[in-house]
Amino acid sequence: MAKVDVIMPQMGESIAEGTLTKWMKEVGAAVERDEDLFEISTDKVDADIPSPASGVLAEILVEEGDTVEVNTIVARIETETGAAAATAEEPPAPAAEITEAAASEIAEAPAPAAESPAIGEPEAPAMESPIGDSAAGGETVEAAAASHEEGTAPGSREERLRTRSTPLVRKIAAEHGVDIARIEGSGIAGRVTRNDILTFIDEGGIQPGGAAPGAADIPATAAPPTPAPGVPSTAAAPAGPPGVLHLPIHGATLEVKLPRVPIRENDRVEDMNRVRLRTMEHMLMSQHVSAHVTSVTEIDFERVVKLRRKFKPKFEAEGVKLTYGPFIMRAIVEGLKAYPILNASVDGTRIVYHGDINLGIAVAIDDGRELIVPVLKNADRLSLMGLAEGANALAEKARTRTLDFDDIQGGTFTITNVGVFGNLFGTPIINQPQVAILGTGVIEKRPVVVRDDLGGDALGIRNMSYFGLSYDHRVVDGAMAAFFLNKVQEVLETFPEDVV
Repeated sequence: MAKVDVIMPQMGESIAEGTLTKWMKEVGAAVERDEDLFEISTDKVDADIPSPASGVLAEILVEEGDTVEVNTIVARIETETGAAAATAEEPPAPAAEITEAAASEIAEAPAPAAESPAIGEPEAPAMESPIGDSAAGGETVEAAAASHEEGTAPGSREERLRTRSTPLVRKIAAEHGVDIARIEGSGIAGRVTRNDILTFIDEGGIQPGGAAPGAADIPATAAPPTPAPGVPSTAAAPAGPPGVLHLPIHGATLEVKLPRVPIRENDRVEDMNRVRLRTMEHMLMSQHVSAHVTSVTEIDFERVVKLRRKFKPKFEAEGVKLTYGPFIMRAIVEGLKAYPILNASVDGTRIVYHGDINLGIAVAIDDGRELIVPVLKNADRLSLMGLAEGANALAEKARTRTLDFDDIQGGTFTITNVGVFGNLFGTPIINQPQVAILGTGVIEKRPVVVRDDLGGDALGIRNMSYFGLSYDHRVVDGAMAAFFLNKVQEVLETFPEDVV
């Protein structure tokens, strides 16, 4: 009797846990492969999760309203052969109540931004592409979320829903000493949303003392913590001193010893919350798996600046904002077509060349406190207008938290923008299992040597930018990375007007 495990999917590279919103099938019900099986709801994504196989839903292992880590087995499906035998032996189980609960996710924004870089349109030629901070290696990240103190689980689904809300809500509650159970939730089945708790706080609903229950103790040698805005509260952090980190790599476990440091009188100590631990694991894993190398090139954006200025009215007449992002994406697509090794992944000792070009483009939301990386699928099949429309639509869905599960999956190459924060260039960490990530720097006017009308050298003012490409030296050599960057540079500096 064959059984297939159904797991809690990862709703983005840094998302570590999730909560079932609704089961769409009952135990004993037949299910087809790719048929919607259960729902997940998060602050950013509401998703229908498809069945991984055809058969009969034999077991449901995760109770409604429970939050579990990604890759946890939530159910089992008997394949058609096994399911037929099971059906003959025992009748189907009674219909299960369809329930709703909230999904939880964690992530942390590495840097603030005034608005989403995908949509913002400053008049100065600053980088406007939908590209995010390189420090996260292209990860999906959100404001640091506090782990709610685990005690006796509430008995009803509604109580579980309210007290287990999202980590972002729990983080805010921990910082302000708010009991979530006191808040009337407006989310699914009464879930307390971010807006609910912020409104509650604005209306003066903070508990006396302002300390969240279960706050972690601080060593006697450390000063009491006073969390600054955006800094995780110690109540959000799992207890435990520095020790040993175990990273799963290539089917084995790598033991990484974490250093200890002396704590002095004026130091403030706080444990890492789960998002920082997950980020640490993800980044260390990527650095241990891939042989990171970064190459940097300088690109003259003068032609793109002029083309954008010329065609902005045309795009605006179609209701589309034209930023520098679509030009950059078009150049990257041409580079990946010419050098497909950059649009690949490593599977053991095999190289998987992806047939589609799916660009992960980071979008800052919630005033830069959160970051998510939606994926623009089949970018090689889109015109410049299509790239602009697609990127803008994904950014809007990110800001309104209406991204689908498919919107954040399947990236083959990641773009991350340090230029939106005014940085010249970055050396981003590769977003596994991809083999390359491009960090784009700020576009700014600089004095450069140019050719005059007589073919001589002259000093001119040009809009310039640095692009940094981090790549996996296991499969991408320096020459191939240079060829790719040269192709991207060539496309941007000689961008054909008829493409626009």
